[in-house]
Amino acid sequence: MNKIILLIFCLFNFYSINAQNKAPNIIYILADDMGIGDVSAYNKTSKINTSHIDALAKQGIKFTDYHTSSSVCTPTRYGILTGRYAWRTRLKSGVTHGFSSSLIETTRTTIASYLKTKGYSTAVIGKWHLGMNWSRKNDKKINIKEGRNVDFNKKIKNGPNAFGFDYYYGISASLDMPPYAYIENNMIKGNLSYAEDQSIFKELNMKPVRLGWISEDFNQEAVLSNLEKKAISWIKNQNTNAPNKPFFLYLPLTAPHAPIVPSDKFKGKSNLSDHGDFCLEIDALVGKISTTLDKLNITDNTLIVFTSDNGVSPNANLKDMENKKHYSSHIYRGLKGTLYEGGHRMPFIIKWPKGIVKQTTSDKLTCSTDFLATIMELNNEKSTENNAEDSVSFLSEFNGENKSDISRGAIVHHSDNGYFSIREGNWKLIFHSGAGSRRKDPKDLPVENPNKLQLFNLDKDLKEKTNIIALYPEKTAHLKRLMAKLINEGRSTYGIKQKTIPFKGEKQLLKLNAFKEYLNLQ
Repeated sequence: MNKIILLIFCLFNFYSINAQNKAPNIIYILADDMGIGDVSAYNKTSKINTSHIDALAKQGIKFTDYHTSSSVCTPTRYGILTGRYAWRTRLKSGVTHGFSSSLIETTRTTIASYLKTKGYSTAVIGKWHLGMNWSRKNDKKINIKEGRNVDFNKKIKNGPNAFGFDYYYGISASLDMPPYAYIENNMIKGNLSYAEDQSIFKELNMKPVRLGWISEDFNQEAVLSNLEKKAISWIKNQNTNAPNKPFFLYLPLTAPHAPIVPSDKFKGKSNLSDHGDFCLEIDALVGKISTTLDKLNITDNTLIVFTSDNGVSPNANLKDMENKKHYSSHIYRGLKGTLYEGGHRMPFIIKWPKGIVKQTTSDKLTCSTDFLATIMELNNEKSTENNAEDSVSFLSEFNGENKSDISRGAIVHHSDNGYFSIREGNWKLIFHSGAGSRRKDPKDLPVENPNKLQLFNLDKDLKEKTNIIALYPEKTAHLKRLMAKLINEGRSTYGIKQKTIPFKGEKQLLKLNAFKEYLNLQ
């Protein structure tokens, strides 16, 4: 009997020690088109009270100078998962569509594939929007916007499961792009029919969206709730079936992207707009994820991230919200798609009680591509020559070591129309006479001293009011050379030169005019 008791005691201690030494679970929550001013932790005058997101900030790190590598969906997602700028791929502007082929190279390391080598269970639940290879009925090509000639009875290739994710549940692209149906792992779900006109959407009580394939049981308003339920179920299953194995959950949400469809429970709750209601529904989802971790007693060793892929969209009815004194871009100029700060300066919050013991605010210049290098350093490793080429670790911020350090090197931003800007320290150069986009925020006045290029010192002009390019020709020339170097080298970190898919065609080459004298375009 004493031997049995001793054995039980030893086993208990073994599993207890294993649990204490276990690598952190990681949950990465990515909102879609949620501006920095939509999070009340960043905007004291916000009309949207995001109490659950704010709670993360009160217990972790709130980054105030965090930026996405692009101001639209697909390229930001590529950068998050690979640590590499998406404009180095074939995607030089715009986004992929629901039936686009896979953008991620099959040999490329992603956060998920890296963490799998460290013993993690991995899942993505939500909006993929990075392309996948659909099977064809015959030799004819698949129209990437409409999906004609797709064989839905065959498995999808090069979807999330091919890039390190054990499990995938979600939609292929944005909520306004066909197919309007869920995908689980490599198969689409439901019976699909083709919407030739808007009548089918009216029958299903859906807001008008692009025409295309739709499942008979697809409900726009229920998508966010379904993703929440799937995510919580997956977390619980991991905790039950593999309690000593860490997990990585990538949770890219479909909201508040258009169609802006908050569920009945949240309609009118913000007293602001449908966009405000949708943001509150996201906040509630964050709260339920946090509550689930508490109930499972795994909060302490779970690293949870909240951020957004780009700035607010004009679809959010900005003028009406601004009349009510709510500014989704907060004090910043610009919005989704643009090169101004409102397009890519995003909320970025990390909570990890075991690893971040003190609440803090970090003003370290940080990019969405930096997460992969940070996770690698957390595992005492560095990126190799051919992965995470544009990723710089910010792990030191967990201990507050570099609170005021902005020396990560330059960050490149990319607009929806394929124009560039570059940020080094407090200096920002935009290689376009405007925002690099057709999108405009109604609150923004014209920039003083207009020019083909725009230079700002963000330390003195955070709202990007005055173009000072005429005053600093040497700084402008330096940033032009640096932009060309980052393109030519195929990376923005130290290492062997890597390949960037060349810019081709008159439209693409015109966008390089501002610094073409420094580029090797052979």
